[in-house]
Amino acid sequence: MHVSVSSSASVAATAGRFRWRVVDIVVAAVIGVAIGLVFWGWNTIGYAWFTVMDGVTPGLGGIAVGIWLLGGVVGGLVIRKPGAALLVETVAAIVSMLIGNVWGVSTLFEGLVEGLGAELVFALFLYRNFRLPVAVLAGIGAGLGAWVFELFYGSSPNILKSIEFNLIYLASIVVSAALLAGVLGWVLVRALASTGALNRFAAGREARREI
Repeated sequence: MHVSVSSSASVAATAGRFRWRVVDIVVAAVIGVAIGLVFWGWNTIGYAWFTVMDGVTPGLGGIAVGIWLLGGVVGGLVIRKPGAALLVETVAAIVSMLIGNVWGVSTLFEGLVEGLGAELVFALFLYRNFRLPVAVLAGIGAGLGAWVFELFYGSSPNILKSIEFNLIYLASIVVSAALLAGVLGWVLVRALASTGALNRFAAGREARREI
């Protein structure tokens, strides 16, 4: 009986931890819109950088991709519930698409895949570990999602290009995703938490305990 009661309490606690609150939904939407604006700004800067690096070595343009992966990492680190990484990255992609960019509706599709890539990493750690190494892995997960998507999608998918190009592009995306999405995303969440803006979230409570 004691074991049964303890087990039921554990299940209830887990369900409660994973249950979305209104504040979770609102903050996820706000973060998604904010990062979508970052995406929009990066569409010009990042694409120019992508083009220049690709001109230096075909495939090296992937080094600019990391910023477009921030949504999933930041969303997962702040909300810490199933679906958060996917939701925030998707909202950010929708905002970028609606404001206007050269990729159109493919922005949404790629955002979904990138968000799913980050989501799978947080799920792998059972939504319990949100330290820097996990943030880096989540960024890489999102980057791998982008790489796979671009390998097969569009009128000129990367699968039609050389193996050398695809390997260089993969390596570039992994490095960019680890640094510009993983490390930068983790730093941004820590900075935001230190201001008290995340006091209603575990990330904010952690920051207060460390002060």
